[in-house]
Amino acid sequence: MNVSANISSIQTNQSFLNTTAKNIKDQSGDLAKDMTNLIVSEKVNAVNVEAIKTQDDMLGSLLDIKA
Repeated sequence: MNVSANISSIQTNQSFLNTTAKNIKDQSGDLAKDMTNLIVSEKVNAVNVEAIKTQDDMLGSLLDIKA
């Protein structure tokens, strides 16, 4: 997976989070399902951020080796 795919996933997940938060605010929908979705989305974002950090570290190491 590349950085742009991770960023795209984060953006898609953010839209989902916004919709879920609106459902909770408006009390339209199943609260248990919405809270579960928020927890899963939080984990998805954390994984994507870690992947970006790892890719950045790897690229930095490659540049250090090349220099």
